[in-house]
Amino acid sequence: MSIDGMSKHWLGLLFMIALFGTYACSTSSTATDNQSDQSTETSEIKSLDEISPPNPDPRVGLQAGLFDAEEAIWNLNMLSHTPPPEDFVGSTNSDLAFKGNYAIQGNYNGFMVWDISNPASPNLVVDFLCPASQSDVSVYGNLLFVSGEGLGGRLDCGTEGVNKQASKERLRGIRIFDISDIENPEYVSNVQTCRGSHTHSVLDDPNDDENVYVYVSGSAPVRPEEELPGCSDAPPSEDPNSALFRIEVIQVPLDNPEDAKIVNSPRIFENLTEAPTHGMSPADMEQIRKAEEEGAFVAEVFGQKRIIPDRYVQQMLAQVVKQRGGEGEPTAQDSAMLRENIGQMIEERFGGNDDDGEENLMENRGPNQCHDITLYPEIGLAGGACEGYGLLLDITDPASPQRVDAVADSNFAYWHSATFNNEGDKVLFTDEWGGGGQPKCREKDPMEWGANAIFTISDDNKMDFQSYFKMPAPQTPQENCVAHNGSLIPVPDRDIMVQSWYQGGISIFDWTDPNNPVEIAYHDRGPVDSTRMQMGGSWSVYWYNGKIVNSEIARGLDIFELKPSPYLTKNEIAAANTVTFEQLNPQGQPKYDWPATFALAKAYIDQLERRNGLSMDQLTSAREQIANAENASGSNQSKILSGLATELDRQASSSSQTAKVNKLVDTLQKLAE
Repeated sequence: MSIDGMSKHWLGLLFMIALFGTYACSTSSTATDNQSDQSTETSEIKSLDEISPPNPDPRVGLQAGLFDAEEAIWNLNMLSHTPPPEDFVGSTNSDLAFKGNYAIQGNYNGFMVWDISNPASPNLVVDFLCPASQSDVSVYGNLLFVSGEGLGGRLDCGTEGVNKQASKERLRGIRIFDISDIENPEYVSNVQTCRGSHTHSVLDDPNDDENVYVYVSGSAPVRPEEELPGCSDAPPSEDPNSALFRIEVIQVPLDNPEDAKIVNSPRIFENLTEAPTHGMSPADMEQIRKAEEEGAFVAEVFGQKRIIPDRYVQQMLAQVVKQRGGEGEPTAQDSAMLRENIGQMIEERFGGNDDDGEENLMENRGPNQCHDITLYPEIGLAGGACEGYGLLLDITDPASPQRVDAVADSNFAYWHSATFNNEGDKVLFTDEWGGGGQPKCREKDPMEWGANAIFTISDDNKMDFQSYFKMPAPQTPQENCVAHNGSLIPVPDRDIMVQSWYQGGISIFDWTDPNNPVEIAYHDRGPVDSTRMQMGGSWSVYWYNGKIVNSEIARGLDIFELKPSPYLTKNEIAAANTVTFEQLNPQGQPKYDWPATFALAKAYIDQLERRNGLSMDQLTSAREQIANAENASGSNQSKILSGLATELDRQASSSSQTAKVNKLVDTLQKLAE
């Protein structure tokens, strides 16, 4: 890819991903559980203003290990931890999709299908070898979509890779499998794209029952035209068909998925300028200073000092030896030559030398690709996390998404993904600082960097920044830790999210008040290695049908359940567990609707207690009457519920939580029918 396609900032990011994004694992052993007993079965409901997490934070100072790392857990129960199968050990686990009782886990070597009907003992039913990083997965009915972007992905799923610079054997795009028989996936089709598919999003158009649409986010360099005709990385002003500054929309006919094809390449980034950026944090500068003192290779690359990893230094030293016609170990002169020129050599390798005296047609332009696009079809919007911007897209016409708003933030380095709240009047964006391969949760790292940013959405679809949230426990320099994937937990009337933080573990937090997000649960392990950065941690974690399923990059699959606490009661958890789906995709957000149940009514009462919406006498009376109704049946049950609804309806206007009381009344009336 030429320098014209990217600004120096994004080239720098690509550089970091390329250098630091190679994952590796080591030995295995048995996991241990260090969970503390925070049982609150007899709930003492508390306001989130009174939250009291374990102190000192047990996540700080956990012992390292691949499968024997020390763990800390709060307000969660771990139901199971299952290591990956042999062919997938040492290869990066990526995203998760869900269908029925199955969790489908992507991996750089392919994908795995787990039967999670018994969450305490998931059963591996398929480990499908088909390398092509990063193998993010989605499902729709009996179709499975898998992203491929890495240069080694083959059309035939072969494991030997592709060695040629341009090859018709290479797969970069979307693979489509038929999983009617999920234990025997059938590879039926693929759609090749110019930049491959880093991730993708599946959109079900309620007005089109014949097709499903796939939005493709490709972030890799544009492939050569001799490999895929029509691919160009020229500026759009020079080539209107350039693969830059656009996403791809694939239409998949449900009856003939083998006919899937690109139907649009909308340029949703038009007229955006380069986003503001920030420099290094105090922790970064301290690390650079220490590395220089210790004699490490430190170079200014794309305008910023960086520590060059040893493995990359060794590769370049070998290159220096080869270029001078030598053999064997590098000499002191080779090392000195590399130390003097390594910055320039890296920029040349990654296409960073743009000082050619010619006009840079890409200068000061904004993003040219998205990382993730989160679809929320019920509200007709999508959240695009696109390099230096967070976008709001109108997706009411699935084939032609339109940008309706864009925000930038100098505290954000790389907008990664988005999550809407259920009402669709808030959106949370994540910042994957360093591409996920860097520590950004060290003690001196700013809490605004590598964090979440929360926005409200106005009626005219404009985003307004409210606050940041970051996993609060300091992590070591050997733990890659930034905001990553997660999902809403369907607790009624609350915006609660479970989220991955790589080796920062998983965090559950309440952002109902967008100006005061509060952590209410977590799980964390020590680093994979205590002496050096080894990739690991939570890639993605999602709530699905009452369980929390975590894709651990190096360690396999974790399954948790929520544990009642003063900040999330047993009744609220029970109400959340009444929401179920037949399928769930990482970048497709469903709208939650809660059936009228006793659990929902009791959850509302707990929330009224937490916010002082009714007096304790009123709450006690309501709880007693609901208990009586649950033990009654037929007309007696209806009579009790109707009477309570009438009583609460009279009290609603004097409550500080009138809307909540009205929801409780409505639930009781429906139960009485």
